[in-house]
Parts: sequence; structure tokens; C-alpha cells
Amino acid sequence: MVFNTGAALLDAIVLAVVSKEPEGTYGYRITQDVRSALDVSESTLYPVLRRLQKDDCLEVYDMECGGRNRRYYKITEKGTVQLNLYKTEWKQYSSNITKIFTGRA
Repeated sequence: MVFNTGAALLDAIVLAVVSKEPEGTYGYRITQDVRSALDVSESTLYPVLRRLQKDDCLEVYDMECGGRNRRYYKITEKGTVQLNLYKTEWKQYSSNITKIFTGRA
């Protein structure tokens, strides 16, 4: 992708991915889901997950899977509020850009 992906956009995408699973989802799955839309590395996404956890937008818990612990991430109420704000902002932002691209601005 030729467009720069800022921190807010990454936060929004990660929150959207995690919000799809009410019981939470694990880091590798989040990475794969985000990669279906953006070309990002795990080394980029794990700091995003930690920041969202620190900001109380995600809660984290471990669960055993195949004899190993797997870290799960679940969206919090604060995270849901933040995601809704991102969605509102994204609609306006993408609408404005589309108007410029289509000559309707």
C-alpha cells in the first residue's frame, strides 16, 4: 500500500478486528485479520496491542491451547466507545477524500 498507516488508523483497525469476537481473540489471529487489509508486520502490531491495553481499550487474558498459553485480547467498554468514535471519524474522512477523488468537492 502506498498510503502511510498512522497510529490512529492501526488502533481503529485492531479494535474493529477484536470487537468481532465477543470472547476475545489471540494475537496471531489479530495479525492475520489485519494483514487481510494492510501490509503490516507482527512487530508493528504487538506494540499497538500493548498501547490499547495500557489505554484500557483492551483487556488481556491467557488460556491454555495445545499445552501452551495463548494470550487473548478482548475489547473493553472504553474500547468500544473509542471504536465508535473512530468509525464516525472514518466515515467523514473517507467521504471527504472520495469527494476530492471524484471531483465533487
